[in-house]
Amino acid sequence: MTVPPPSDLTCHAVPDALAHLAGAWDVERTVRDLTDGSEGRFTGTTLFAPLPAPDTGGLLHHESGTFTWHGVPRPAERTLRFLPGGEPGTARVEFADGRFFHDLDLRTGRWTTDHPCVDDLYRGEFEVVGADRWRSRWRVGGPAKDLLLVTEYRRASSTPRAPEAP
Repeated sequence: MTVPPPSDLTCHAVPDALAHLAGAWDVERTVRDLTDGSEGRFTGTTLFAPLPAPDTGGLLHHESGTFTWHGVPRPAERTLRFLPGGEPGTARVEFADGRFFHDLDLRTGRWTTDHPCVDDLYRGEFEVVGADRWRSRWRVGGPAKDLLLVTEYRRASSTPRAPEAP
C-alpha cells in the first residue's frame, strides 16, 4: 500500500474523536527500519469498544493480527485506553497499564503529537481522510531506533458510520 505524505491529504474534521473511532477497523501497517531499509507489515483489526466497568466514557482499543518481519509471520496484539480529553471532542490515550501515551485532537482532521520513550522520540501524525478512513504515521528516532510506522485504518464493513460533522 502506498500512503501519500501528510501534506497531500485532504483532512476530514471530526467533532468527537471517541465517537468517530468507536467500532471495528481493518488495519494495515508498514514498519520500515530506516537504518537498513528492511520493512515489515502488520495486518489485522482494531476494535474500539466501551471501557469495562468501573470506567465510563472512554474506549478500549484492542488491536490483533499478524506481523511479518524478515519473512516470518507472528501473532501480534496491543491494547490502549482512549479516555475523554481535556477539551470536548478530544481524547487522552493511555497504555493498557494507565501510563500516558499521547493526546488526540481530530477536530481539524489532523493532529501531531510527541511521545518521549527513554532516549527515543516518537512523533505521531494522525489524519482523518474520510468518515471511514484515517491514518497514523509514527516517526521513531533515537540511539536505539530509526523507524517509520504508517498505519491505514478502514472502518470494517459491519460497523456503522459515525455521524458526519455539521
